[in-house]
Amino acid sequence: MRIALGLQYDGSEFLGWQAQPHGNTVQNALERALEHFARVPLSTVVAGRTDRGVHALGQVVHFDTQLDRSESSWVRGVNAFLPESIAVQWAKSVSPTFHARFAAFERVYFYVLYAHAVRSPMLARRAGWVHAALNVEMMREAAKHLIGKHDFSSFRSPNCQAKTPVKHLYAIDIVEDGLFVHLRFHANAFLYHMVRNIMGCLILVGRRKYPACWIAEVLATRDRKGAASTFMPDGLYLLQVSYPDYFGVPPSNLTCLPFQQGISL
Repeated sequence: MRIALGLQYDGSEFLGWQAQPHGNTVQNALERALEHFARVPLSTVVAGRTDRGVHALGQVVHFDTQLDRSESSWVRGVNAFLPESIAVQWAKSVSPTFHARFAAFERVYFYVLYAHAVRSPMLARRAGWVHAALNVEMMREAAKHLIGKHDFSSFRSPNCQAKTPVKHLYAIDIVEDGLFVHLRFHANAFLYHMVRNIMGCLILVGRRKYPACWIAEVLATRDRKGAASTFMPDGLYLLQVSYPDYFGVPPSNLTCLPFQQGISL
């Protein structure tokens, strides 16, 4: 049978999702826990390979197994062998046609940005930080240039393994809430480092280093060299992965999303 799992994790102590022979990754930790519980090795397929330091509130994986256990047993059993920084939120027996990555039709990332002259140690690894005030309206104007179906090569990491740089970015919502700026990125899929590279450009616009139209010029060049540096991963959360209703995949549990006030989820 095929089992899907919903995961939440604090990515700050991991080297990203992808398993490594001698690395501390989320996939390594999850597959160790699965093997402890199932007593056999189980390989997982993930909806999105989050980067080092990136968190997840709505990650989805699947695996195939001959072990017959209840859905609640998978949750409790696997969580018993996971570190505190990772927790299975739900388990679901799904159709063999379900695929955590290829069956997903949209993904949502959330970025929490703290704008203040001095960093806060209480927000370390939970929120990104910029020491200068930001013009959020200019950031919104810049973001409009990215909406739609485009070649996002300018915001693609050289290590990206995606078959095509063309993605459909449905929306970027930017909400200012006191010293925080909340950004929600909604697309069919994302390239490696795409959100963090867009963040770098939006922040330069917000600091008035470039006009809002500059980001359209960066997009048009399809050249990573023309864009800003990759911004820190600390405030980035994989919020939600969506699938067709007929798979019966539960929605993400967003009740513990930090700093969620001020933005519609």
